[in-house]
Amino acid sequence: MLKGLGGLGGLGDMAKMMKSAQDLQTKMTEMQEELNHLTVVGESGAGLVKATATAKGELKGLDIDTSIFNGDDKEVVEDLILAAIKDAQTKAAERSQEEMAKLTESMGLPADIKLPF
Repeated sequence: MLKGLGGLGGLGDMAKMMKSAQDLQTKMTEMQEELNHLTVVGESGAGLVKATATAKGELKGLDIDTSIFNGDDKEVVEDLILAAIKDAQTKAAERSQEEMAKLTESMGLPADIKLPF
């Protein structure tokens, strides 16, 4: 008998931990794929420039109101475009963190745990 190991209890706990780790890895993979399909919209100039990005931060589209096009305002237009892109990237990072918090909480982990480990 394996009296020194305390029976099979320790092995059962190890198997449970391995199963939990596999479940977490599967859910992380699914979430990463979902982040490719979730989109956020960043804005600047009171909505005159809008940048659409995935929750992973990949820029997917840019919508510019034609009223901002004036040859004298080139630098202003460039600044508005950059501001909209930065806003979209910030929102993408926030959305990604929200989705990660949902995942960790659903697995019974603390919401602020840093994954992957």
